[in-house]
Amino acid sequence: MRRRPTTHLIAAGMLGALALTACTPGSTTGTGATDQPSGAVETDPAAMGKVTLTVWDQEVRGGQAAQIEELNKEFQAKYPNITLKRVTRSFDDLKTTLGLALSGNNPPDVFQANNGRPDMGKFVQAGQLLPLDRYAEAYRWTERYPESVRKYSSYSSDGKTFGTGNLYGLPQVGEVVGIYANKAVLAKAGITDMPTTWADFEASLAKVKTAGQLPLVLGNLDKWPAIHVFGTVQAQTTPAEEIRTLGFGQKGGSWTTPENQKAAQTLVDWVDKGYFSPDVNGLGYDPAWQQFSKGTGAYLIAGTWLQADLGKAMGDDVTFVLPPPAGSTPVATGGTGIPWAVSSRTKHPDAAAAYIDFITDEHAMAVLAKTENLPVADTADQKAPSALGQDVFTAFGTAVKDDSLVPYLDYATPTMSDTLGAALQDLLAKKATPQQFLDTVQKDYGDFVAQNG
Repeated sequence: MRRRPTTHLIAAGMLGALALTACTPGSTTGTGATDQPSGAVETDPAAMGKVTLTVWDQEVRGGQAAQIEELNKEFQAKYPNITLKRVTRSFDDLKTTLGLALSGNNPPDVFQANNGRPDMGKFVQAGQLLPLDRYAEAYRWTERYPESVRKYSSYSSDGKTFGTGNLYGLPQVGEVVGIYANKAVLAKAGITDMPTTWADFEASLAKVKTAGQLPLVLGNLDKWPAIHVFGTVQAQTTPAEEIRTLGFGQKGGSWTTPENQKAAQTLVDWVDKGYFSPDVNGLGYDPAWQQFSKGTGAYLIAGTWLQADLGKAMGDDVTFVLPPPAGSTPVATGGTGIPWAVSSRTKHPDAAAAYIDFITDEHAMAVLAKTENLPVADTADQKAPSALGQDVFTAFGTAVKDDSLVPYLDYATPTMSDTLGAALQDLLAKKATPQQFLDTVQKDYGDFVAQNG
């Protein structure tokens, strides 16, 4: 699943006053957690002397590769005293090799570490990541990135608590799950304006069905796509903070609540009303969105990563909006791309932080937008390369400004993706009742938080 998961994030200026004392890398405690380094930080890369930074990234495709190649070139030109030794990995390769590299004799200085408990959480527990809070203060990252984004890269120092605590990384791109709409299909059903409330959205599903069209395209063969649909519905029935507690696998939450019951029942009701694609559990994710791109169905609940493909195929017929809210504020599943982190054993923590600052500053966000990526910061202020892209930028920016992003539900535990995916297949197939579905998910969540302490 795309983990992950965003407008207006704030452009921050560089600090004018520069401290001159170099810091030392963080030291690990007896429990594996990394202490916060102390002392002032150097924020002028030109004053850091000759430095070589080994950088691991997974920016290997299309616009991802284009943006990092351009930014690296600019960084090297501006700071010739700092040499970037870049190592590229596919996402899967990064996941399988980074842990070994961080425990070896020559860990990379800067690298991308996936947010969730199996990756970033594990590295924090092992004391392998440098807390970046001092740099967040020095570079004003707390203004550039609001809490709703920073929490996706935050853990307690022992790695047990996700979503709060020290900052261990910064992402470049954002993600949000919203609603793609085929305006031509809606027009045939007599719907000329996008629904602005959840009630209007559900009413439009009925109108589309009555008009003989498919209301919602969903291919759930891969199990995880329904997590996005359930998350979207749940966000209309359940308070955002309760979803965050569940999604971050924190203590104090419960799946077996009337609000979650209502969300699960809504999915069953939509099955009964014929709103979803036929044979929903037998249709793959890619064939499903490709059907939508060719004119099947009025709506597709999916993430912003489909922007380029759907825009290219559908042109002006497609738009993207946040889920119309049941309350006063839209709430949407979302998050960030893979954050950039620093090894706790780097010999050049200030240079590593300066590099991360450079690839996430206001100019970097413009480069990201130009290369058809969704910038995680200053999103609403960026110029998208297409009309659909601008819809996506606006939606993500609104979600971030309103602090209305809630995490992907599979972040919660090391096993939640499989548990929730299978349980949703059973719910959609009506092999499990809403209560049975919630009991299954609650057991996974409850067992984890009990042993996590």
